[in-house]
Order: sequence, then C-alpha cells, then structure tokens
Amino acid sequence: MKSVPTVTPLSPALTLLLATATGLAVASIYYVQPLLGLLAGQFGVGSAAVGLLPTLTQLGYGVAILLLSPLGDRYDRRRIIVIKAMGLVVALGFAAAAPGFATLCVASIAIGLMATLAQDLVPAAATLAPEAERGKRVGQVMTGLLLGILLSRVAAGSVAALAGWRAVYGAAALAVALLIPLLWHSLPRFVPATQAGYGSLIASMAGLWAKYPPLRRAALAQGLLSVAFSAFWSTLALVLAGPEFGQGSAVAGAFGLAGAAGALAAPLAGGLADRRGPQAVIRAGALLVFVAFAVQAVAPASLWLLVAVAVVFDLGVQAALVSHQSVVYGLDPASRSRLNAVLVSVMFLGMAGGAALAAMLLAQLGWRAVPLLGAVAALGALAVARRR
Repeated sequence: MKSVPTVTPLSPALTLLLATATGLAVASIYYVQPLLGLLAGQFGVGSAAVGLLPTLTQLGYGVAILLLSPLGDRYDRRRIIVIKAMGLVVALGFAAAAPGFATLCVASIAIGLMATLAQDLVPAAATLAPEAERGKRVGQVMTGLLLGILLSRVAAGSVAALAGWRAVYGAAALAVALLIPLLWHSLPRFVPATQAGYGSLIASMAGLWAKYPPLRRAALAQGLLSVAFSAFWSTLALVLAGPEFGQGSAVAGAFGLAGAAGALAAPLAGGLADRRGPQAVIRAGALLVFVAFAVQAVAPASLWLLVAVAVVFDLGVQAALVSHQSVVYGLDPASRSRLNAVLVSVMFLGMAGGAALAAMLLAQLGWRAVPLLGAVAALGALAVARRR
C-alpha cells in the first residue's frame, strides 16, 4: 500500500508552511553554535567541554532519525509531526531554564531528538509533490531547512547579544508553538505505507541499505560532507573569539547570512537533478567544498576569506544534499521515511563526528586544523560520489 495523503495538491501556501516549519525545527539544533563562547564563560568550562553541546544535539538528532523517523511509513505523518512539535517546544523551554551545564547537556539531547520533526516534513513534501516536480518541490522545502540551519546562527547571535542566551531558546520555543495549530489544520492525513510492527520497520532499514547501492553512496558521501560542514560551523564562534579575529557572538551569528547564499541554490539544484540527473551536481558540490576548505587551510587569516569560504562550501554541501535526496526518494515511494532516515542519520552522525573532531583539533592544534579536516572529508565524499 502506497503512502498517500487524503488530498494531493501541494499548494504554495502549504509549501511555505512546510518550509517554515522545517526551518524552525532544524534551526533548533544550531542555535547553540554562536553561543558557545558565552556558554563557556557562563558555566566556566573550556572549549573542548562546551563543544559537547552541539555534539550531543546532533548525536540526538541522528539517533532519533534512525529510531523515530521510520514511523512516518507506519502511522499518519501529520500526527507524528504535531507530537514532535509539541515535544520540541518542551525541550527548548527546558534549555531556556537550564540552571547548569549538565542540565543544558540533557536539554541539548532532547532538542536533537524532537527536532527530527524536520525530517518528517521533508518526506511529507515529497509524497505530496507531483512526481515530475519532486526534486524542485523538495528543493523548495529544503530551502526552508537550509535557511533555518544558517539563519539560526544570525538570530541566535543577535538575540544573545541583546537579551542573553536564555532568550534565544525561549523565543525559539514560542515560534514553534505558534506553528502547531497551523500544521494540524493545514496538513492532510497520510495513509500509512505499511502495517509492519516497529521492530520489523526498524530492521527493514538494513534491508534497504543492502538492496540499494545508490542509498549507500548517497549516505556515505553526504555524511562525509556533513563532517566538513559541522567542523566549520561548530567551531566558528570559538575561532572568531580567538586572538586571530577577536570577534563576539553577534559576528559569529552574522556568518549565517553568508552561508544562506548556499540555501538559495536548493531549488535550482533540485530542478537540475530533475532535468539532467543528480550525479554531476553531487560531484560539483563535493569539489566546491574541497576547494573552499583547502584555500582556508593555507591562506592568511582573514575575516573576508572566512565569509567567502562559508558561501562556497555551503553552496556545495546544499547542492549535493538536495541531489542526494532526489536519488533516495526515487528508489521506493513506499519506504520514503525509512530511506530518508538512513540518509539523514548517517549525515547527522557525520555532523556529530565533525563537531567532536573539530573541537579536539581546535584545542590541540589550533584553528587551521579545522579546514584541513574539512578538505580531507570533502575528498572522501568526492571519491564515494565517483564510484558506480
């Protein structure tokens, strides 16, 4: 039985709602990044310890993608979306009220778990979209997701500079809460694609991994690009606060504006994947990421160079992601939630690994080790993408 909604049109208004909700959900796991310098001072911890916060959030996200997102093939996806949105409001509120660093670590895991709402919304858009336009429509919703990732840093840095870091989480909780009734009333009811039990549903992902080589290549390549992506963004605030640059959280957050240029390429990449196939877009994206980080690793320290690096590598990462999703969603329409779960769980495990490795390298070897890590990861992604 196919996973189909009771109504099929994906109207502009519904597309906008899905993109907005996706952006706000995924933004929740990135608000912490420009706040790391403030949080290190607030709780009296070093750069390696405070780096646990983005690591735990992304790890929670990756685990929940693997264990919770497949439920979208078994139950009404609208109900799952609303329940997770409510859970995300609670987790963000818990972070806003956290009295100590350990509590904030727990809240970070909870935020990661519930922010997987974003990965229920994207397959919903793929199911609602006409087949001939799936890449383009998914790209439009992904623009919301990618803008959420990147502009979250701008919002968090600016709000923290004006009202403190707790206000960031409080405002985020309010924004998600306001969307809940809109999601409930605007989304159609989705008919489950399978009646399999939870254990069988989870176990079937191993079968999908074994059955589809394109899924394995997409997950591994995007996972490696995610190592590079997370290494840059999870350490940017600490690098900017260091002696080479001497900048605060507002400047770190403003870097999201540079990275947002890459998000605007998502619908274009999706449309190009629809017309000409995704492989060329994927390879070009990985090459852009490698070039950006290789230049940063060897060039003199420059704030403007960092801006250029953010624009170029974000463009590459996001173009590759939309193209990989176009590949994965076309493999088996009845298994889209599980296919997406495999792709994104590997991707966010890569992000968690990138955040952890970058924090360690920054503390032990200095800031130039971070772009070197990104360049090596991008080379690995390019090698995977070239395999047949």
